[in-house]
Amino acid sequence: MISKEQFDNELDLIIKNAIREDIGDGDHTSLSCIPADAEGKARLLVKDEGIIAGVEFAKLVFKYIDADLQVETFINDGEKVKYGDIVFHVSGKSQSILMAERLVLNAMQRMSAIATKTAFFADLLKGTKTKVLDTRKTTPGIRALEKWAVKIGGGENHRFALYDMVMIKDNHIDFAGGITAAISKTKEYLAEKNIDIKIIVEARSVDEIKEILSNKGVYRILIDNFNYEDTRKAVALIGDACLTESSGGINEDTIRKYAECGVDFISSGALTHSVYNMDLSLKAL
Repeated sequence: MISKEQFDNELDLIIKNAIREDIGDGDHTSLSCIPADAEGKARLLVKDEGIIAGVEFAKLVFKYIDADLQVETFINDGEKVKYGDIVFHVSGKSQSILMAERLVLNAMQRMSAIATKTAFFADLLKGTKTKVLDTRKTTPGIRALEKWAVKIGGGENHRFALYDMVMIKDNHIDFAGGITAAISKTKEYLAEKNIDIKIIVEARSVDEIKEILSNKGVYRILIDNFNYEDTRKAVALIGDACLTESSGGINEDTIRKYAECGVDFISSGALTHSVYNMDLSLKAL
């Protein structure tokens, strides 16, 4: 994953772009009917159940909109919530609260849904050594929020983007002229550019795993679309040579069985691409 500085910069870009998109040259509804000096208070109300996420992001949004807004937090990121819970109060200029409202809700509803699904998957893995990973199958423009939500839910982040880890997949292998060629060219490129990032290689068969293992410098092998029996064979073959990851259509019904095959990680795009937003609202007090 990227550094904290890079991650914080991503969050800043998300907020700036969202404000540009949503407010533009002004929230003319609030500006027209609410006095500029009017002050108010609102509560973040839960109308669902699951794992709350995005509280800290909401604070960043409120601060960006108006540094004088005050947030009183009752429930923190990663905690379970139920219908009727109050996550926080925000107080200050009414216009500022209203300008921040939609961005806060959109982000928290999405992040909470992802954290809830991740927590569900992580719970299915309890008692095994396997950890659940996210993927790059995220909503364009808000990847940092979605990956943050995965962490809040108890999952682990895969690479953030194409630039912070090498992942040699089937198309790379085929275009490069084979596994060994792809790995060799990658290591040469990284050395030439003085780039220090890890290498993951996807395997489509046990024979491909054997070829990957004949090359040095691979951090993790992606055991893609294997059945349970072949996954167990692959894990035994790889041993301690590098880390292992299963992927490919793994769902809540199969994730535990793949974990019991002994893989270190299971990656699931469903954590971020197949969730329904948690129902939250920001209500004036």
